[in-house]
Amino acid sequence: MITITGANGQLGRLVIHNLLQQLPARNIVAAVRRPDQARDLEALGVQLRQADYDRPETLAAAFAGTEKLLLISSSEVGRRLPQHEAVIDAARQAGVALLAYTSLLHADSSPLPLAAEHKATEARLQASGLPHVILRNGWYTENYLASLPVALEHGVLLGCAGQGRIASAARADYAAAAAAVLTRPDQAGRIYELAGDSAYTLAELAAEISRQAGKPVRYQDLPEADYRAALLGAGLPEGLAVLLAESDSGAARGGLYDDSRQLSQLIGRPSTPLAAQVAQALA
Repeated sequence: MITITGANGQLGRLVIHNLLQQLPARNIVAAVRRPDQARDLEALGVQLRQADYDRPETLAAAFAGTEKLLLISSSEVGRRLPQHEAVIDAARQAGVALLAYTSLLHADSSPLPLAAEHKATEARLQASGLPHVILRNGWYTENYLASLPVALEHGVLLGCAGQGRIASAARADYAAAAAAVLTRPDQAGRIYELAGDSAYTLAELAAEISRQAGKPVRYQDLPEADYRAALLGAGLPEGLAVLLAESDSGAARGGLYDDSRQLSQLIGRPSTPLAAQVAQALA
């Protein structure tokens, strides 16, 4: 049996849909914080169980009978490590044979402050003795395309990534990679650096948006503090604004680049091209 934590999130749902193409629904567990918000997953035939990272007492029952577990990293930056530790401890007590963890690209050497909790979680996994595999996911292209409407309205794509090259991929690509690892033998001990087949600068992203939209869109590079202020001015929560600005600065130092093509090798097809994702977003 394969259990997916955070299964009600965008990545978790995509992983489940990938698994359903390969496994009977009864062999898949969707572990979610609020089961009442995931009844559609239950309707697919998968098992629905409550699993709250902040309530360790819910995890033992959620993981009962689990052979392989996907720990999708918490979205609560700053609180991730104790949440992840609770999952790791419960998985070890439940006798889970393999835990797959969604980490960050080059977490052990990344210039992104976001990497610290991932690096600490990887160390905790190593110390636990639990068989595990690390999926070091690069950036989601969707992270940048979320600002597409504003860029089109003002003709400007803002950022602070400089000339840093970003090898992002679609969320669906990373979900396919997770499903592949969970359904293949002999994955314990592996570390995958997962990123898109090709990379781009934010200036090149702006040019692609402009080309497809048929209207001028330019990239304006800002100091990190100014970009953070612009995000706050646009109404983003402070924590998210800080995360995005710091990540852009990390991208300027190569933190979101990788050319190993391990992602496309793992999923058996090219990663989704940037142009295709821009087209989908514009549609």
